[in-house]
Amino acid sequence: MGANSSSISELPENEYLKKLSGAEPISENDPFWNQLLSFSFTTPTNSADLKLLEEATISVCKSLVEKNPRTGNLGSLIKVFLSRTKELKISAECQNHLFIWQAHNALFIICCLLKVFISRMSEEELKLHFTYEEKAPGSYGTECEDLIEELLCCLIQLIVEIPLLDITYNISLEAVTTLIVFLSCQVFHKEILRESIIHKYLMHGRCLPYTSRLVKTLLYNFIRQERSPPPGTHVFQQQTDGGGLLYGIASGVATGLWTVFTLGGVGSKPPPQLEQCSPLANQSLLLLLVLANLTDAPDTPNPYRQAIMSFKNTQGFTAYSSSNPHAFQINFNSLYTALCEQQKCDQATLLLYMLLHQNTNVRTYVLARTDIENLVLPILEILYHVEERNSHHVYMALIILLILTEDDGFNRSIHEVILKNINWYAERVLTEISLGSLLILVVIRTIQYNMTRTRDKYLHTNCLAALANMSAQFRSLHQYAAQRIISYTCRHLRRYVYVLDKLYFPHSHCSTLQHCFSTLSDNGEELLSLTCSHILRSYAASLFSLLSKKHNKVLEQATQSLRGSLGSNDSPLPDYAQDLNVIEEVIRMMLEIINSCLTNSLHHNPNLVYALLYKRDLFEQFRTHPSFQDIMQNIDLVISFFSSRLEQAGAELSVERVLEIIKQGAVALPKDRLRKFPELKFKYVEEEQPEEFFIPYVWSLVYNSAVALYWNPHDIQLFTMDSG
Repeated sequence: MGANSSSISELPENEYLKKLSGAEPISENDPFWNQLLSFSFTTPTNSADLKLLEEATISVCKSLVEKNPRTGNLGSLIKVFLSRTKELKISAECQNHLFIWQAHNALFIICCLLKVFISRMSEEELKLHFTYEEKAPGSYGTECEDLIEELLCCLIQLIVEIPLLDITYNISLEAVTTLIVFLSCQVFHKEILRESIIHKYLMHGRCLPYTSRLVKTLLYNFIRQERSPPPGTHVFQQQTDGGGLLYGIASGVATGLWTVFTLGGVGSKPPPQLEQCSPLANQSLLLLLVLANLTDAPDTPNPYRQAIMSFKNTQGFTAYSSSNPHAFQINFNSLYTALCEQQKCDQATLLLYMLLHQNTNVRTYVLARTDIENLVLPILEILYHVEERNSHHVYMALIILLILTEDDGFNRSIHEVILKNINWYAERVLTEISLGSLLILVVIRTIQYNMTRTRDKYLHTNCLAALANMSAQFRSLHQYAAQRIISYTCRHLRRYVYVLDKLYFPHSHCSTLQHCFSTLSDNGEELLSLTCSHILRSYAASLFSLLSKKHNKVLEQATQSLRGSLGSNDSPLPDYAQDLNVIEEVIRMMLEIINSCLTNSLHHNPNLVYALLYKRDLFEQFRTHPSFQDIMQNIDLVISFFSSRLEQAGAELSVERVLEIIKQGAVALPKDRLRKFPELKFKYVEEEQPEEFFIPYVWSLVYNSAVALYWNPHDIQLFTMDSG
């Protein structure tokens, strides 16, 4: 830090910034602009320097806000930038470094000023500052009333039309950043903005025809992941022929007061973490997510969302045609590769969710891929490391799995993909396992984590829905996956009996039950000491008999009795009492998943039958339970059928022999003896007003992930600092 920090802190005293924010109007043609815009710097990226830059900008802005109504200097600065961008494309083609350099610097200053303006005033006040001119103190102009629209349109044109070269990389990045800043008014409001001046400009008028090109360019920026060019590439290099008058002015000023803005030196090496990322790709993706989640206008739907919903593959076999004016084509193979490689960041996972949920062309393409494991494995890794991820990232990953499991082809194909040595799965060494079995293991682990830690009903409901969608196509389940399905179900069966015991006999002290359940490990592994014959045979039957008479009424009476023992009707129920309905729902769904597998693919899953037989004592106790009687019929039949065959085969059977008997029995079991149930199918549906979730989430990603953007956390109203 040191000199860098103090240098930034000196900016308010810089003579050029003081003149810009002073009381004297500055003409667009004044040589001052060449002096102001001739500085060299490496944009600060660490939070401390960005905070100092923000504070320095605020002091300049305070003066500019006060003086601008009389001077119109903000408008003059913007007009200078607009005039220089008209020749930007030619400058890029001709490698005119100086022209691009000064245009970039102008945009950087505009962006810094805008960010503070937007955080300190309403959109109406901001618009007024764009209309002030230098004609007379306090006068309003008419020809400048659309200066905001002109600037927005210019930024979009810059992004979509200027070729991405080393010398144009930084100005392209700054244009994307400035558009994000223009839209950041939302961050300073708790409620979702449904009417915004900036939104109207972007969805109507001169900006509208660029919708599809902007979305396409932002997507390609994400796909290409272009690294930032070496520091100093955008700075004009001294020429041996003198370079003309403009160069003489620029080189003179660049060695003057503005050198305080050379943060760490133009040639300084960026931190290692920045060398490995693409600022433009990251910023482009964030802008794309912000645009896609703008609320619909009263008279028209969000055109950026329409563009995302309708684009097609450039490699398609059908002629390109669309009734959607915002439709376009993009290379799906490149997009798929980028999505697979970038899933470690929230914003890439959110983009994948949006594309799978909203664009049927993308969803069809993804489901047809023969290398689907390249996409699914990063999603599973997100869920596996649930403790390290924010809840929103986990939700998005889980919903992606739910959307994928809606397709039967996907559910079949994942069991045909064999994986070797999954290094990040730590619970057990998995030298060889199918993608489908790994998916089951990770989803069950996520449910387990949720039930013991976060206790989020939405999360476990979607986990169970994904498993249910897959269940009819379970094939050749890995023995560990089969064991986890059964052991997780058993864990909740035991927990259920324990909760019933506490409800009916709140003052009793069943040391055996309490000890067993207090020592159940978080990973759901079975305890050998917990044997059903000692705990459940005499006890569960009486409980379930009582339940079968008047199930709901009995539970209600037990709950009231428990409240009475706590001494107040307002006393919250203990966790175990509140959990009863949740546990029952989980048990019901797990039994339905097991039943679906047994009725549809029993002969493909001997390991599941083996695990079920191993724990048959516990399942047999629930055959009379009023909530599970129907679904238990098939499970009970399978247990009885295979138990009988094992008894006939004699005692002391090896694991291999048991599996052989199960495989033979699966062929012999008449399929018509198993009762048919409706197929388990769950479809993801976005809740009403999804913007209430997605807009704060997207802006929290911008706040936490955007390059070289800092907002004072105390000013943020849209979300809390621990959001996501």
